[in-house]
Amino acid sequence: MRSNPQSIIIRDIDTLAEMRQVEVLQKEIWGVEDLEVFPALALRPLKELGGVLIGAFHNLELGGFVFGFPGIIGGGTVIHSDMIAVKPEFRSLRLGFLLKLAQRDEALRLGVKKVTWTFDPMRARNAHLNFAKLGVTSNRYEIDFYGQTTSPLHQGSTDRLWVTWELDSIRVKERLANPGEPKEKMEAGAAKLIQISTGGTPEIELAATAATLLIEIPTKDISTSMLRNWRVATREAFTLAIKSGYEVTEFWRGGSETGVYVLNRVAS
Repeated sequence: MRSNPQSIIIRDIDTLAEMRQVEVLQKEIWGVEDLEVFPALALRPLKELGGVLIGAFHNLELGGFVFGFPGIIGGGTVIHSDMIAVKPEFRSLRLGFLLKLAQRDEALRLGVKKVTWTFDPMRARNAHLNFAKLGVTSNRYEIDFYGQTTSPLHQGSTDRLWVTWELDSIRVKERLANPGEPKEKMEAGAAKLIQISTGGTPEIELAATAATLLIEIPTKDISTSMLRNWRVATREAFTLAIKSGYEVTEFWRGGSETGVYVLNRVAS
């Protein structure tokens, strides 16, 4: 059990009544229709079979949760972290980070040393949490992974980076001991696949080659049409780089309006 100074208690979600609160939060936070809510009656057996379901509670109110289920990749057991959500009024309390720490503790207790999940690469805040604070890596880009959904957050595309969290690795232990900006220095010879032009559009150079590649994204709010342009450009850049033997290892916050993904060539 973990707690923090704001009287938030982070603990397992065990009862069916609390799982019903998870149903409610899915609709409240993501705006999905009933058909796309992950039901409590499925959470219950998955929890019994190695699923990790942890909530952040303020008194009896569920302010956020993280859920992952067991799976097999390459013959080894993983936890796939399918959902993490925090109510807007609780987002200044680092609950996303604390929930992931609790998830790591539980996975290690179960004997599982790898957690995977997906996230929208155009969401800089999530990228910073995943790479800079948690220490994930990614060598997999999924195009329109969830297809069309009823959530207003998913309009246009559900492209995702698939990330891997090696729970017991030196990299992850170092990040968790001192979370924040990436630990690796930006290489002077890094080549930009995409950078932000003066007009805010993606400026593309997909022929760039170097040991380190960079993909810039805007971190401020942009129009739907501009987001569509960025989605197409970043999709091509990520898929090309990963196919060419690179993996995403870092995310830098390059000022108030720019974020930078760092991709390094995987050692053969």
